[in-house]
Order: sequence, then C-alpha cells, then structure tokens
Amino acid sequence: MRYLTGAHIGRRTFLRGMGAMVGLPLLDAMIPAGKPGYMRRLVPDQPRLIAMEQSHGAAGCNEWGATRNLWSPAQTGRDFDLGPTSMAPLEPWRDYLTIVSNTDARMAEAFNPQEIGGDHFRSTATFLTQQHAKQTEGSDVYIGTSLDQMYAERYGQETPIPSMQLCIEPVDQSGGCPYNYSCVYTDSMSWKSPVEPLPMIQNPRQAFDQLFGAGGTAEERAARLRTRGSILDALVERIGQLSSQLDGPDRNRLDRYLSGVRELERRIQLTEERNDSGEAREIPEAPAGVPDSFREHVEMMFDLQVLAFEQDLTRVFTLKLSRDASARVYPESGVNAGFHPLSHHANNEREILRFAELNRYHVEVVTYLLERLHETTEGGVPLLDKTAVVYGSAMGDPNIHNHRRLPLFFAGKANGALEGNLHLKTPDGTPMANAFLSLMHGLGFDDLESFGDSTAPLPLNHPV
Repeated sequence: MRYLTGAHIGRRTFLRGMGAMVGLPLLDAMIPAGKPGYMRRLVPDQPRLIAMEQSHGAAGCNEWGATRNLWSPAQTGRDFDLGPTSMAPLEPWRDYLTIVSNTDARMAEAFNPQEIGGDHFRSTATFLTQQHAKQTEGSDVYIGTSLDQMYAERYGQETPIPSMQLCIEPVDQSGGCPYNYSCVYTDSMSWKSPVEPLPMIQNPRQAFDQLFGAGGTAEERAARLRTRGSILDALVERIGQLSSQLDGPDRNRLDRYLSGVRELERRIQLTEERNDSGEAREIPEAPAGVPDSFREHVEMMFDLQVLAFEQDLTRVFTLKLSRDASARVYPESGVNAGFHPLSHHANNEREILRFAELNRYHVEVVTYLLERLHETTEGGVPLLDKTAVVYGSAMGDPNIHNHRRLPLFFAGKANGALEGNLHLKTPDGTPMANAFLSLMHGLGFDDLESFGDSTAPLPLNHPV
C-alpha cells in the first residue's frame, strides 16, 4: 500500500464512530515504504490458542467402544484410519491433526468418600487446570490456574483483550450444585488464579459488542438495535477515506474483512428478530441473540474468534460447547436423544453406537472453524498454521463417570509447535497433563517444569 506521502497505517489503527470501534486486518499498507522486513514486526510471533471442552467424554472411552475404535484410530503414527472413529470428519484436516489417546485426568477423580459421585462437578474445572477441585459450596473455591490464562498472562497483555471466554449453554457460576460442589466448578473452564474463575459469554451479540465496541453507551446500543442498522453504518465515511488510499490487494482484503463483520452482524440481527417475534422457541430461556440451532450458534462463535484474530484483538479463546449433565437434543445430528441421558448407555452396544454418532456430529461442527482459520491469512500464511486448537474432555466413559482413556486432539500447526498427521497412543496411566505440558513448551513456556499432575513432557511431533 502506500499513501502517496509515503506514510503508513499503524497496526493498531481502529475505525471509530458512534460508539463503534472496528480494528483492521493486517494490510500491506502497514509496512513503511522501503522497509519490507517490517512485516515481521507486525505478525505476532506467538501462536493463537483456542481451547474447547465437550462434556461427557466419548463412546470410544468405553471399554467396548475402544475395541471398535469409536474415538481413537487403531493405528498410531502417520498411517491412521479415521473412518471408524467419531473423528472421521477431520480426515480432510489430517495434516493439521494431532491425536493424543489413552491419557487420564486423575485429578478429576474422587479423592475421598465424600467426593464420590461429584465427577460432573469437577470435570470442567479440571480440564484446563489438571488440578483437583476443593469440595465446597461456598466462595472458598480453589483449583489451579488454567493453561489458557497462563498463556494470556504471559503473551496476551500486548493485545487489547488478553482473552475471551465463550460458552454455548447457559451457566450460572453461583450457588451450590450437587455433591457439595460450588456450581462455579462445572461452569468455569478458565481460571485466572486458583481462586478466580472467569465468566463466559453465551450470547453472540454480547461477544460481538465486546469485540467491536458496538455502541459506547447503553443509549447508543439501544438506538442501533431499534434501527437494526450496522455498526459499519457509522463508519461509512471513514471506510471510504481509508479505502481510497489503499492499493488493489489491500482494498480487496479490507472489503472481505468488513463484509465478514457485516455478515456476522446480520446473522445476529436475524436471530434476534426471529426470537423476538413471539414464535415458539426450542430454547425459550435463552437470550434473543442465541440461536436455537446448535450449529448456527457455534459457527457464530467461531466467526467471532476468526475476526478477532484478524484484528489481533486477542489471541486466546476458550469455548465450552456444553454443560455437564445437559439433556440437550441435537436434531441435526440425526440422534434424537438427550446428550446426558444417552451418555449413560448402560453398556448397551446399540446405545453406545448412537452416542458415537453424537460425538461425530460435535466433531464435524468443529471443522467449520478449521476451514475459516485456513482460508484466513496473515502475512500470506493461513491462521490455522499459526493456531493451536485444543478439543477434549476430562470425562472418559460417562456411563461410569470415569476419567480414563480420555478424548483429546489438537488441530493447527501453532507456528510449527505441532507437526500434524500424527496419532500418539500413550501408555496406560499417562496423565493428560503430560500432553498439555508439551503443548505449553511449544507455545513458548520453555521454563515450565510441570503442569497439573504431569510426570514428564509428551513429545507431540514425529520422532526424528
């Protein structure tokens, strides 16, 4: 790009107007004239991190399901077959896929008789901390700092938002849950410190407004919602001025990015209009901005993450895809049974297979994120090459509430920290924390000697 004067645009340039604040994707215009090497200073050295938790484990974590390879493939190394597994939808992305199977989360188990039965109310908090939750219904909760917050504390402070926490189902984060556990444990993936759980956002409208500063005051937000206008309407003049000073490739890149912002906002508005129309809803208690469709809701959250990465507004997201003990039905999966009831399959082979189909549907939805990250580039490199995506659960076989043989995979290359096209099956008794310790090493925590109940790093690339 080039301004005729030879000046350039700052990487932290924002378009502002009427309470809206929209950042810009990385443009050639941000490189000073005559300094081509300056691009390296604009591209973040640190990978992006997205961690997703899916409750209730997987069908392949059951002993019979494991013999049928319903979650992890039979082969290890490079030549694994995803066909029989619930991860089959990831086949087009196998070069970006690192499967880690047969790990345990023993810190989610009961440590004494009083804790027996409370597995659902420990699992979520354990997943990213790999620590054991203090049993309490009061405010004196204690577990550990989650890996996403360790990452945000060290590498997220140079972005406007150090991290964002999203969820698909409603969470309470107050009061007591069964088995004498505070609900904050089952409703919090991210822990800024051992005593500080972070709230999650379920409503795409709320997340959109946080990212784009949509309406600086309550009055401005209310006025925009009444007119159903776009945040970009207040920026038309500024966008036109900027666009006129860009060369063709930058102009096209800016147009594509702003079209993505406008399209996502339009989808949120249509959801609000539909849900405010008075028609019966499948999820009547959900905010108007929350779609009844699970897929539509998750895809909105994925689009928000990609747009935030393009602006470099934040580099860390967590997304809780379901709530423990949720009975939600997913009609698009073809399985018309509640998630939690079906997870208690009583070792019935037919029901285990139905549960595997539900697991497959949840994985298939994640491929939308991988595609969006792959088609979005930064400095000519797909964001998927710069991102570590974590997907898993601290619950194994949900029928017996155990925490063994857990589902876990990583997607993306994380700036080379993950090679991809790899299935690692660990020896029995290996802590999941070992895999997370190695992931953290790849993300820049070379000084981290242990994480949770880790016993040793677990190399996540092919042996040399």
